[in-house]
Amino acid sequence: MNSMVAVTGLKRTFVQGSASIDVLRGVDLTIAEGEIVALLGPSGSGKSTMLQAIGLLEGGFEGSIRIAGEEVASLDNDGRTRVRRDMLGFVYQFHHLLPDFSAVENVMLPQLVRDSEMASARGRAEKLLSALGLGHRLTHRPSQLSGGEQQRVAVARALANRPKLVLADEPTGNLDESTADIVLAEFLNLVRGEGASALVATHNERLAGKMDRVVRLHEGRLVG
Repeated sequence: MNSMVAVTGLKRTFVQGSASIDVLRGVDLTIAEGEIVALLGPSGSGKSTMLQAIGLLEGGFEGSIRIAGEEVASLDNDGRTRVRRDMLGFVYQFHHLLPDFSAVENVMLPQLVRDSEMASARGRAEKLLSALGLGHRLTHRPSQLSGGEQQRVAVARALANRPKLVLADEPTGNLDESTADIVLAEFLNLVRGEGASALVATHNERLAGKMDRVVRLHEGRLVG
């Protein structure tokens, strides 16, 4: 099976005053096409730092990052923007929806930025939201939605442009346990249905066990 992600020797050091903190100490990770991997570790272990590296959201890293066969770590700003737009989807602990736009409009926007036609963008948004049980909430704004519904919209938005890789950082961390179970199940079903790969950061052992494989971040390195 081909790899969607191949990370080799990923390092990240933060300097605080006279002290240096090695958050990532030569991480190696491969994710196959269509595979959903849980990145497990306690708060502060570097999970978010690793996702930011793979998602090309922050500089200062050493090592190789290949996505769909392309070396992306050394790209310039325009190249990084292209990869984020065309290949990646992001889900965060907090939904970050635009408050003045409806659910369907929030999912349409990333498609319109990519120059999709209005009708096509709306059709895609409605399909994704309906798959997440929100077909009756399309015109509601975020303030009119529950926390679980808001996060479902964020999941749909992440999948809007058919990314090859979805990066999710504690995607259910702001939800109660029963809602988190439902939203995660819907997230996994949707990602699998779209044929995408995913790396999901979590500190929840139980939720991690629902994914295809679990890797653990310990003292700056992956184990498992």
